[in-house]
Amino acid sequence: MRVLYIQASWVPPPQDPQADRFSFLSETLEGDVLQPVWFHRPDQVEAEFGKGSYPDYNKGRFCFHWFFCFRPDGRRRRFGTFWFYLRKGLEIHRRRRYDCIVVYSHMAPALVAVVLKLLTGARLIVEVMTAPELSYLYEHPRRTLADRFMRLFSDMSLHLSVWCSDRVHLLYPTQLARYRFRRRVRSYVFHDFVPVSLIQRAEEREKIVIFVGAPWYLKGVDLLIEAFRRVAGQFPDVKLRIQGHFPDRAAFEALAADEPQIEIVKAEPNPQTITRIGRALLLVQPSRCEGLSRVLIEAMSAGVPVIASNAGGNPHCVRDGEAGLLFPAGDSEALAKRLHELLADGELRKRLGKRGYDLAHTEYTERVYVDQFTLMVQAAVQHGSADSA
Repeated sequence: MRVLYIQASWVPPPQDPQADRFSFLSETLEGDVLQPVWFHRPDQVEAEFGKGSYPDYNKGRFCFHWFFCFRPDGRRRRFGTFWFYLRKGLEIHRRRRYDCIVVYSHMAPALVAVVLKLLTGARLIVEVMTAPELSYLYEHPRRTLADRFMRLFSDMSLHLSVWCSDRVHLLYPTQLARYRFRRRVRSYVFHDFVPVSLIQRAEEREKIVIFVGAPWYLKGVDLLIEAFRRVAGQFPDVKLRIQGHFPDRAAFEALAADEPQIEIVKAEPNPQTITRIGRALLLVQPSRCEGLSRVLIEAMSAGVPVIASNAGGNPHCVRDGEAGLLFPAGDSEALAKRLHELLADGELRKRLGKRGYDLAHTEYTERVYVDQFTLMVQAAVQHGSADSA
């Protein structure tokens, strides 16, 4: 079966084949990946992936086709990206027909995928990677007219793309529970790809509470800073490390300004980030909106205990008191209590970390991902929208 994969993220794929989903999916599938990247010149691609990797780059039985979605001045080419999806998708189909289109978004890329389905006759799978009812509600404290428009656009895109799809990939069972059309959704529920087998348990832990992610308001960084300040005095040798890219970080730096136990560091490539997570005492994911955070699975894979809000798919993954601790989304006081509970109890950290490790290495492995993804594509191609998964 041949797949056209429309990648919505502009983050380049990992160079290590053992960290890349398409190297694993090559065991059962083949196809092409439409990949926007943050580069803006061919030589930058070849510097990253080797000579001859532009305009096409082969990994396993998949071929990456690049699009430079940023101008040299840093501005993003939004409409150019969508035209690339459409133009390149049709070009590939004329050269060699694909059976199924998979799009990593329910937003504008999914609308392009719908058009490609209508023009090519291929099956369509939409991957819903967030809690759609909360999209664009919490990018910042005040909801603007633009936020309301984007929420409307998100709902419109979701309804149209799911209605036209043959299968939907969800991260947790209740992801579309607030939408009336959910009864007709032919869905598969499984996690996003995480290279669990590459993540090692650290022999020694640093006294660090770590957060990794962006955008910071959506991810609840202000709540985490407030909560940590409540307990910092009782654990003077523990630091909070906040890592990620956030262009307007002044408000968060102001919240942490007079607290020496809080440090804000720049984003790092995924291998270095995973090493940092693995050495931490615990990881906190205080999101206001969430699909199913990859960073939670990465931490669990390293045996690091986690605290997460009950937003989105976090409860589906963490399982309160079993593989981590949960708190009500948006409640900094409840988060502070969870922080105190876990920082004060080494045995609890050890138990939760071990259970999280066992869970990650049985339910969230690369093999589980490949098997579920392949079954989903097979169902879409062989049965279309005629039956339910």
